[in-house]
Order: sequence, then C-alpha cells, then structure tokens
Amino acid sequence: MILSPPTQCAVCRGWSAQRVCDDCRARHAAPAPRCLGCAIRVPDGVARCGACLAAPLPFAIAVAAVDYQFPWSALVTALKFHAAIDLAQPMAALLAEAVRARGSAQPALVLPLPLGRLRLTERGMNQAWELARRVARQLKLQTEAHALVRRVDTPHLADLPRESRAQTIRGAFALAPGAATALHGRTLALVDDVMTTGATAAEAARTLLAAGAASVQLWVFARTPAP
Repeated sequence: MILSPPTQCAVCRGWSAQRVCDDCRARHAAPAPRCLGCAIRVPDGVARCGACLAAPLPFAIAVAAVDYQFPWSALVTALKFHAAIDLAQPMAALLAEAVRARGSAQPALVLPLPLGRLRLTERGMNQAWELARRVARQLKLQTEAHALVRRVDTPHLADLPRESRAQTIRGAFALAPGAATALHGRTLALVDDVMTTGATAAEAARTLLAAGAASVQLWVFARTPAP
C-alpha cells in the first residue's frame, strides 16, 4: 500500500495525509439543503428559494459544495490571488462530492467560467479551470478549457448595485471559433470558484444556450450566503 506523505491541513494546520483533513471536511463542509436554481441554503423540504421562483436563473441546476465563509473563503483567496494550486485538488474533491450527491444528469462537457485577459495576466491562471479540470477528472467527464471566452473585462459585480449587474455583464462572453458545433445539443456544466450574485454565470449560461446547448448546469465550490 502506498501512503501519502504527511502534510499540514490548510484549515486546522494539523498533520494529515490530505491538504484538507477528514475532521475539517466533516466539521466545515457538512451537506446542506440548497436551492436547485441558485445553490443558496434553504430549509429542509424546500426545492427552490423565493428569488428563483420569482426570477429563475438560466441553470438547469446549481450545485455548491460549501458556503463562502470561514474557513473556505480563505482557501478561495489563496487559490485565486496567491496561486495556491495545491488547494485546487481538495476543493475540487468537495465539489465533486456535492455533484454526486445532487444526482443531476451527467453533462457531456465541463467548462470553466473564463477570465478576461487582464485578470488572467494578473493571476497567471484561471482558478475556475484549475477546479473544472480536476472535478471532471474525478467524475470521469470530458472538459474543454477554451470553448467559452470572455470578450471584455468587467468590474466586480458585487461592488455594483443589483440593478446594474446584468447590464454590466451583458455581451461579455462569446464562443471560440468552431466551438458551437461541439456544444450544440449537449448538456454542459459550467464551473466557478464562488457564486455571489449569479449575474456573471447566468450571462455565460445564456451565451451557451443561445449557441445551441441543450442545458447548462452551474457547479461552484462556494456560495455566498444570504445576507
């Protein structure tokens, strides 16, 4: 039997064979009932939150592994802004578990939410792709890094008034040349690290649906809790 070398858990700093230990996963990533449409926490027995009933997002289903709060917000920051690529694997493992638990239709392709050129240059990598390719590998699915592209950089939508977000992000995405044929009629999964307002992922999903995708699922590692 091959044993993994010891390392420090990124959450509790205790010694473990994994980057996030089993105790921290059990303590901080316990499964919770979530809205089918936006993955926000809901009471037991509730399928969709009031916001999704009033104005559904364009996702066939939305899945989140954890809430965007302690300790996971620190891991997201480390991956996104400090290139802590070693955290992508345990984060992807939690997301893959959440996808399996949800039991939704298996997508034909897993796509990352693309970054604009400026942010990609600043960070040196797209954290959504680092998660997407690892989740796809664990679920034995195909993935495509560049089918969906971001045409323009936009400001952080969480800093904008709610009524301005959809307008700001409109037209920000497009399909790469030749990608429409590969995506047409297929069920897709769109992967990102965090969902806050949902406006960015929704615009990306609408772009894919307009290009002929049969449906788009949203898989995010962390979901910002309701205020």
